[in-house]
Amino acid sequence: MSEPTIDTGDDPGFERVAIVGLGLMGGSLAAALRGRCRTVIGVARRPATVEEALARGFVDEATCDLALGVRDADVVILATPVRVILRLLSEIGPLLAPGCLLMDIGSTKTQIVAAMADLPPHVEPLGGHPMCGKERAGLAAAEATLYRGATFVLTPLPRTSHPALARGKSVVRSVGARPLLLDAARHDRLVATISHMPYLVACALVATAMGEGAEDPSLWQLAAGGFRDTSRLAASDPTMMLDILLTNHKAVLRSVESFQANLANLAAMLRQMDEGNLRRTLEAYAERRRELWMTR
Repeated sequence: MSEPTIDTGDDPGFERVAIVGLGLMGGSLAAALRGRCRTVIGVARRPATVEEALARGFVDEATCDLALGVRDADVVILATPVRVILRLLSEIGPLLAPGCLLMDIGSTKTQIVAAMADLPPHVEPLGGHPMCGKERAGLAAAEATLYRGATFVLTPLPRTSHPALARGKSVVRSVGARPLLLDAARHDRLVATISHMPYLVACALVATAMGEGAEDPSLWQLAAGGFRDTSRLAASDPTMMLDILLTNHKAVLRSVESFQANLANLAAMLRQMDEGNLRRTLEAYAERRRELWMTR
C-alpha cells in the first residue's frame, strides 16, 4: 500500500491552530501543520520548551499562558498525557472561541470523550488518537514526518457537527495521516491488545532478562536484534504509559489475561515435548504475521 501524500488543497478548513503540549507528539504535529494554515501556536509549561519550539521553527508563536495561546484559535489540539488532558478539559471551555474545534491526541478515549461531553455548547469536541510515536519523549525527538502514513483514529461525539468532523479530518490529512472513525470504547478495547498490553509484555521481558543478567552479566553481551526489537516498547515514557494503563485498565487486563492463556498453551506443548502441535501452532502464527505485513 503506497504512503498517502500530504493534502495540498487550498482550503484546509482551519487557519489558526493552537497545540497544547509540545512534547514528541505535539511538537511533531506543530511542525507538520506549519505552513498548512496561517498560524500555529504552541502552548507549553516550561519557557525552555517555548524557546526551543520557536528556535526549531515548529511554531509561529508560543507561550506558557494557556488562555493567551488558545484565544481566537479555530482549532485547539490537546497533546499532553491523558490525565492532563482530562484536567484541561475541565477548565479550557470558557477560554475557547465560539465554534472552535477542540481535539485531543490522547492514547485512550473513553474517559476523554465522556469529559468532552460536558464542554460548553459553543465548543465543537472531537476525540483523536494517531497510531504512531517513538520510545523517546520530548520536543527534541519531534519531527514533521512522524504522522505521515499513520492511521489517525477520530472518535466523534453525538454533539460533534458534520462540519467540525470534516475539519478534523482535514487536520489529519494535512499531516499525511489517514482518518479512521471509531467509537471510544471500541478504540480502547482494540488498542489495549495491539499497543497497551504489548508494553507490559516488553517490560516483563526486560524484567526477566534483568533477573538472568544479575546471575550472569554475559547475557547483555549476547542481547542483539531480537531482544532489542521485542523489548523496544519497555523504553517508552513511564509517565505517559501510566496514564494510558490506568485510564484503560479493564481492557488492558483482559488482553493480558488472553496473552497469558496463549503463552501458557505454548508452554504446555513445550513441557509435553509435543513437537507436532507446537510446530503447527508456530507455523500458523508465523503465516499470519507474514500476511499482516505483506499488505503494508
